[in-house]
Amino acid sequence: MTAVTPRMAELEVAAAAPVPDVGDLVTIRPARRRRGLGVPRPARRASGPLLVLLGWYLAGAAGVLSANTLASPADVLKQGWELVRKGQLPSAIYASGQRVVIGFAIGAAIAVTLALVAGLFRLGEDLVDATVGMVRTIPWVGLIPLFIIWFGIDEAPKIALVALGVAIPLYFNLYGGIRSVDPQLVEAGSTLGLNRWGLVRHVILPGALPGAMVGLRYALGSAWLALVFGEQINATNGIGYLMNNAEEFFQTDVIVVCLVTYAVLGLLCDLVVRVISGKVLAWRPSFEGA
Repeated sequence: MTAVTPRMAELEVAAAAPVPDVGDLVTIRPARRRRGLGVPRPARRASGPLLVLLGWYLAGAAGVLSANTLASPADVLKQGWELVRKGQLPSAIYASGQRVVIGFAIGAAIAVTLALVAGLFRLGEDLVDATVGMVRTIPWVGLIPLFIIWFGIDEAPKIALVALGVAIPLYFNLYGGIRSVDPQLVEAGSTLGLNRWGLVRHVILPGALPGAMVGLRYALGSAWLALVFGEQINATNGIGYLMNNAEEFFQTDVIVVCLVTYAVLGLLCDLVVRVISGKVLAWRPSFEGA
């Protein structure tokens, strides 16, 4: 007589169990992606600024905001056209853009070098990371007197401030991206025969690229912010120069034109980085919101 094993008992119980009726089965369907209200996304993104602009216009028309406090949108638009027609605004944008490009190139080179040294080597981390963290806590305005003493009052201190504003956020995001690479990927690369340079090129740098692109967005925004402070130093051209002159004569419309110009230039830079990120990070799926 054959002994009944526990496995055989389980099979007998399963065979004796009633077969569920097909009608009792529930069909599971993937949840459909919820669509918006039918409004195109660019229109939804523009609705916020348009509402702010409408509130600004209504406040000026109702007399809540006087012209001395803040010029109306119509006055700002008119003054902006005058500055463009006279060539003052395009010339200022060109001068400020040159400073941002040069400062960004210097700051990015410094940030990438330091991040690679600190991210790839423990000794580099010990020597670099704490020092950069200390510099990050120093306010930019407090460095202006030193920069004037070191570099004079020409273009050098302005570019130095922009480079500093670029280097700090780009360094920390790139360094964090390098250190957040999955160690199992590095181990797999070593198992496949990659040397140290091969690991850096094919595993570590691609893995750190998302953090680097986030740092690039912050860095470009910080570049324009640093330029606002930098162009307070004996500037003879640039957007900050227009703002300083407008401040002396209480021209709020010119000041707003300059602020809007800064914002638009920063937004365009951010848009460029977003497009680049979509291209270089096409291999990396990401959550885009519900």
